[in-house]
Amino acid sequence: MKVPFGDLQRHYRTFQKEIDTAVQRVLSSGQFILGPELERFERDLEAYLSAGYVVGCASGTEAIYLALAAAGVGPGDEVIVVAHTAVPTISAISMTGAEPVFVDINASTYVMDVEEVETRITEKTRAIVPVHLYGQVVDMDRLLSIADRHHIPVIEDVAQATGATYKDKKAGTIGAYGAFSFYPSKNLGAFGDGGAVCTNSREGYERLVRLRNYGQSKRYHHESKGINSRLDEIQAAILSAQLPFLDQWNQRRREIAQRYTQGLKAVAVTPAEADYGHHVYHLYVIQAANRDALQEFLLDRGIQTLIHYPIPAHLQNAYSYRGYKPGDLPTTEHVARRIISLPMFPELTDKEIDLVIEGIREFGEDSSRIKAERSDEAGSGSRLVTQQRW
Repeated sequence: MKVPFGDLQRHYRTFQKEIDTAVQRVLSSGQFILGPELERFERDLEAYLSAGYVVGCASGTEAIYLALAAAGVGPGDEVIVVAHTAVPTISAISMTGAEPVFVDINASTYVMDVEEVETRITEKTRAIVPVHLYGQVVDMDRLLSIADRHHIPVIEDVAQATGATYKDKKAGTIGAYGAFSFYPSKNLGAFGDGGAVCTNSREGYERLVRLRNYGQSKRYHHESKGINSRLDEIQAAILSAQLPFLDQWNQRRREIAQRYTQGLKAVAVTPAEADYGHHVYHLYVIQAANRDALQEFLLDRGIQTLIHYPIPAHLQNAYSYRGYKPGDLPTTEHVARRIISLPMFPELTDKEIDLVIEGIREFGEDSSRIKAERSDEAGSGSRLVTQQRW
C-alpha cells in the first residue's frame, strides 16, 4: 500500500519507549487484574475529562452495556439509538434484554437527528444512546432537554470521540453516563480490547464497580448480578502512557481533515462540523454517488479506504425481527450508499494525504462523473459548513 487506511505498527514505533516501559512495569509487578495501573488510569482519565468518576472495563461494547445496566435498563425496555453506527452499539442494548428503537441521522453531521427522538419515545423507553460518530458530538443540550422532560437517562457512546468537546465539556461527561472504547484503532487505543464508563454520580459509580466484577461489593459478597468486564493492568498501563499525547494526536487529526477538506471541497461532499463542538475526526468520511467505483479506483493506486458503515443496523438480518424495512430511515440509507472513509491516523504524512487527494481528483477528471452542487444546510441552533455534492 502506498497509503494504508491505518498503521498501528507506525504508531508503536513512534511511542515504543513509553509503551514498552509501561508493559515491563506491569510484568515486573506480577499484578495483572484490578491493580494499581487500573486505578491510576481511572484517575488520569477523570482528570483529563474533568469528570467525577471513571470505571475501566473490558471493551467499548461492555461499557455501553454496563452503563445501560447501571441506569436500570432491562428486558422489555426500549432504547432509542441511531442505525448509522457500528453494530456493537446495538449489541450492547441487546445484552440488557432491551430492544433498540431506531431514529434517523442529520444529513450534514451524520449523528442523531435530535428532532426525531421525541417522536419515538413511548412508555417503554428507558434510555437514549446518542452516538458521537466519526468524532462529532451530538447536539447534547437539545437532546437533554427532551430527555429531561421525559425523565429518561442519556448514555453517550463516545467510542469514536475521545477528546471531542461539546461547548466547554468533554464528550462522555454530559449525559448520565459516557461509554468509551479503547479498541486499538481508536483516538486513544489500547493494544487489545478495553473500555471505560464515566459518570458524575457517586451512586452510579458504585453500581458500575459492582457490575463489572460479578456484582461484588467486596470479595465473595455479591450484592447484585454482574459480569466479568475488567480492564486489565497491561492495557491500563498502556493507556496511561498514551493519554498525555491524546490532544496532540487529535490536533493532528484535525490538521489532516483540514488538508483533505481544502483539497476536496470542490469535488466531494466533505464533512460538516457543527459550531457547538470540537470534532476529533476518528474518521474522515466523504460521500460519492459512485462510491464503489471510487474505492476500487483508489485501491488500484495503492490507497486503502473503508466504509463505515455500508448496512445500517435496522436493515441487518440480526435485527429483522424488529420489522424495519428499506425507506424507514431515508437519510441513513442514502448516506450508507455513498460514504467512504479516507485514511486517517496521526502518523499519516502530508505526502500521503496529497496522494489521496490527487487520486480522488483524478477519478473525477478521468470519468467526468463529478458534478458539484452547493449545499448550505443548517440545523436549528447550529451553523454547518457549506458542502459540495458529487
